[in-house]
Amino acid sequence: MSVLRIVPNLPARDPLALARFYADVFGLDLAHDMGWIGFLTADGGQKIELHTASQGGSDTDLPAISIEVDDLTGAESAARAAGATVVYGPADEPWGLRRFYLRDPEGNLVNVLSNTRG
Repeated sequence: MSVLRIVPNLPARDPLALARFYADVFGLDLAHDMGWIGFLTADGGQKIELHTASQGGSDTDLPAISIEVDDLTGAESAARAAGATVVYGPADEPWGLRRFYLRDPEGNLVNVLSNTRG
């Protein structure tokens, strides 16, 4: 058996509005709209990862999801322009990440990160 994908499902009162938020901030495509759920995709090869944790690191709350980007400053600007509240960072972490946390429009805690180790 091989795992083909792992998909986080974020709760939302208005799933399509939340999907549009992630599309606007992270440049994702709304590939499928069923009204009660929106499927967001991106071109490129994604990795499959599942993390288990007791906290988010640096004694922060555990985020619902983590999104790695190649331009953290651009992602932060897009998040703020979309009305997101940045609640942590940007911070350089001792394990080689630069990151910030935002609250999406539904209140989900999102870890946005960039690898600084190259």
